[in-house]
Amino acid sequence: MKLKIYRTTRFGLAAVMLHLAAAFYPSSVCMAQQLSSPDGKYTISIDGMSYSISYDGQPIILESQMGVDIDNRLFESALGVPRGEYRNWCSDLELRGQVQTTADTTWTPLYGENARIRDHYNQLVLHYEKGSNGQGTVSQGYDKRKYYAMDIIVRAYDEGIAFRYHFPETSNSLFLHITGERTTFRMPQGTLAWYEEWAQGPFEKRPLSGEWYESERPLLMQTPGGTYVALLEAAMKDYARGKFRLLRDNELQVSLYGCADIISPYDTPWRVVMAGQRAVDLINHKQLILNLNTECQIRDTGWIKPGKAFRSTRLDRAGIFRSIDFCKAMGFDYVELDAGWYGPEGKVASDARQVIPTRDFTMPEVCQYARSQGIGVWIYVNQRALYRQLDELLPLYRQWGISGIKFGFVQIGNQQWSTWLHDAVAKCAEHHLMVDIHDEYRPTGLSRTYPNVLTQEGIAGNEEMPDATHNTLLPFTRYLCGPADYTLCYFNSRVKNTRGHQLAMAAVYYSPLQFYFWYDTPFPNGWEGDELQFWRHCPTVFDESLALDGIPGEYIVQARRSGQEWFVGAMTNTQGRSVTIGTDFLPTGKYEVRIYNDDPTADTSSKVKSERRTVKSGSSIKLNLQPSGGAALHFIPK
Repeated sequence: MKLKIYRTTRFGLAAVMLHLAAAFYPSSVCMAQQLSSPDGKYTISIDGMSYSISYDGQPIILESQMGVDIDNRLFESALGVPRGEYRNWCSDLELRGQVQTTADTTWTPLYGENARIRDHYNQLVLHYEKGSNGQGTVSQGYDKRKYYAMDIIVRAYDEGIAFRYHFPETSNSLFLHITGERTTFRMPQGTLAWYEEWAQGPFEKRPLSGEWYESERPLLMQTPGGTYVALLEAAMKDYARGKFRLLRDNELQVSLYGCADIISPYDTPWRVVMAGQRAVDLINHKQLILNLNTECQIRDTGWIKPGKAFRSTRLDRAGIFRSIDFCKAMGFDYVELDAGWYGPEGKVASDARQVIPTRDFTMPEVCQYARSQGIGVWIYVNQRALYRQLDELLPLYRQWGISGIKFGFVQIGNQQWSTWLHDAVAKCAEHHLMVDIHDEYRPTGLSRTYPNVLTQEGIAGNEEMPDATHNTLLPFTRYLCGPADYTLCYFNSRVKNTRGHQLAMAAVYYSPLQFYFWYDTPFPNGWEGDELQFWRHCPTVFDESLALDGIPGEYIVQARRSGQEWFVGAMTNTQGRSVTIGTDFLPTGKYEVRIYNDDPTADTSSKVKSERRTVKSGSSIKLNLQPSGGAALHFIPK
């Protein structure tokens, strides 16, 4: 038996695949394959195009399907090959070989929630080729196996299971028209899901039955036994976005936005399953999404600097300069000029190469003054202008001294716009421009490959002014897939939650570019209340992060370390509750803890009480949280 070993290169996969050049395994040996995580908690079993997953000895994904639908009839006709049944393209794939490997490395992100990330997994690559059942006689010596092969790449981490479809390189480039995925997730009967139809939509807890359209990813569920399960997508770069539709009761299917045209070699996005007996286990394991993406592709990263930002609500010279001065006083890093600086954002006539003539400032003078104060400048640009003028805008913005671009109203979903958006991010990196992507875009780990993407929206944040129940669900849903630009507020009267709840967001909600006072007019009272020191001291990136406790939609307690200092945020839903924060996460020693908690009797307009205590690591702190409230804690070693 002659073996040929080759290595996939797309997305930097270190997967080794086996191709049988002269012979293949008979179908009689194509029995179920199993792969377990290094700690043995996860096991995935694959039999042909079917699979199942167990966690901690309990089934979490019952027998479900893998595969894709491909309509290649035009391609086959051009080669003189009889047309086959395209809607079940995977039906006659036969297992020809397999390779199992193990990897255990640690890498250092440019920035993040943790200073170091372990990438430890067992991997199984199953190589399938087209069979001949019912496909007719192949004419003119055409060997379908040369053109029609597919690998299923499976990885088992201690954090979860991931699999994707790989189309190997052929003797000539293979074009494939993917019309959909057959990937399904059959859940135990009685499973409940937190359903959300669009990226900035509300959540509804409902059974896997009845009226469903499509649910966003990540999709959080809970089995009847109490296990939390999340379905996610990773490394979606030049493909169609997937959501989850209800195929039948208790069975979900990946629903692509549209078709995808690919050329081999090619990897589809990862389909990811995470589980935990505690919901916070999912939060503590979400680095899995970054591990499934390619390493950083930017050589010089010294210009990429996370930080705190403030939007100038006035787009005139005096208002912008005053906002810059406020950023300096607050210790913020960036000022942002939002929609309108170059004209009506939705009009083709608006030219993003210049400030609209009716304004009394120029962008070079704004950048020059900001730079003199140690502040960077971000600008909003609608995708309408970016699509038409990108190659002209990027070198111009770098010449002006712009730090980053906030992409507005991006088109998302289909392959064309997914590819355009990610190519635009790469072009921004070439011109040393950071990026904040707004509207419906949801991350799948691209910030590892292109860390100039600091954050993105794709969240029902303060544009919708959600209630506290929604806010306490977000860490277990939207934030599992990456950072989000929630746009924090403090003074605005439309906020439905307490000031303590808002303060805690700085520690609970991760965003390397964190906007503060979004709908506020904070000056001259920006320093009103000692509690705003928490926003000044809490960074936007961290050395270590640990979700301590929480239940989706009820409460969350999140701890993060920067250097030797720890920042903790606690948030509750619309019900008041007592939470006990254990401090076992602190290294041995004594700490001064500054606690900022809601107190209706406090003699301040914010009704936030500020107190200081001395605590030992390992001790507990009990806090009473007001309805829709929260608390922020800052631990400093003594």
